[in-house]
Amino acid sequence: MSVTLHWFLPTNGDSRSDLSLGNAVGGRGSRVQTGGGLDGDGSHRPDTRQLVSLGGGSDREPTVGYLGQIARTAEQLGFEAALTPTSTWCEESWVMASALAAQTERFKFLVAFRPGLQSVTLAAQMAATFQRVTGNRLLLNVVTGGDDVEQRRFGDKLPKDERYVRAGEFLHVVRELWTGEPVTFRGTHIDVENAQLVETPAWPDIYLGGSSKPALDVAAKYADVYLTWGEPPAQVAEKLDRVRERADLAGRELRFGIRLHVIARPTSEEAWAQADKLLQGLDPEAIRKAQETQRASQSEGQRRMSDLHNGRTDALEVSPNLWAGVGLVRGGAGTALVGSYEEVADRIAEYHDLGLSEFILSGYPHLEEAYHVGEGIRPILRARGLLKEPGQAAPTLVPA
Repeated sequence: MSVTLHWFLPTNGDSRSDLSLGNAVGGRGSRVQTGGGLDGDGSHRPDTRQLVSLGGGSDREPTVGYLGQIARTAEQLGFEAALTPTSTWCEESWVMASALAAQTERFKFLVAFRPGLQSVTLAAQMAATFQRVTGNRLLLNVVTGGDDVEQRRFGDKLPKDERYVRAGEFLHVVRELWTGEPVTFRGTHIDVENAQLVETPAWPDIYLGGSSKPALDVAAKYADVYLTWGEPPAQVAEKLDRVRERADLAGRELRFGIRLHVIARPTSEEAWAQADKLLQGLDPEAIRKAQETQRASQSEGQRRMSDLHNGRTDALEVSPNLWAGVGLVRGGAGTALVGSYEEVADRIAEYHDLGLSEFILSGYPHLEEAYHVGEGIRPILRARGLLKEPGQAAPTLVPA
């Protein structure tokens, strides 16, 4: 199976230096704000109004104009889709993806959403409408929520394990609705009667991540693509084997994807110099607060990310060309591939050999870094015969 490259939309703002932007875990977070304001930890954030320009300042607001610039650039560079994240600090993913779909032509949007925060029938209807309006450019990233603090902000009081039970019921009903037939289902958390979609859409692929046993079980039964954060290859291989075992028992076959940041340059020296520059810009107090938040998280995936560095700044290359520096201040995906274009292509090929075919990449800032990946790495992968070009069909999987 060939490699599919996706990009990321920083819907809480973008920066040349603030690696905390994009944090997906815990009660604290940050966002680029017009006219200043407060970060999630209560500290004052200075005025960060910026014009969209390649030579602009450090921080950039998540406006439709700027995010549209990233989406169009990623589309032109050959990326298949972009992850549109969800959190307290992000713009709402469905709304933003809908706005950006009008600014692009074939580009797809991997919309992150949380089952249980809306009706399952309404969510399926939204997906169907998005597919019809955009010409089938939707992918779905199911996020159960790894932190009680943030879930309660949205009125969700279920504990973590029960959220996975609900997610399984939610996805079961969604799959049934996509057949076009009326659906009646009464589960522990989901209850619908004669639910039906007016018109059956093309099925958007379902992406689901997580490292806990309940996460692996739900992914094996209902996901098209299982996602992992960027751990060292040996740890990733062990996790994929566990998902495969569960999928085999369910009579299903999944694709596998990985979420990574990238710092790629023509030479290794340039790439590591940029990583060192980002590291030197991190405030020790910001690292302490971020680590405190991450350690309080209930997410097994976050625990595994944090264990890669344990808050230390002196041993961050945790595997060849895999740098854990981002995770010092950013919850969620916390590792970056760092190296020359050839070296990063080598690491992508190494992960591909484990069975990973979908790579959701990002970099600070996301506009400029898209060019490094699109113009520097993609040609190498293409020359090696590894690259899936946009628009090529992925293998069709039979929904369960």
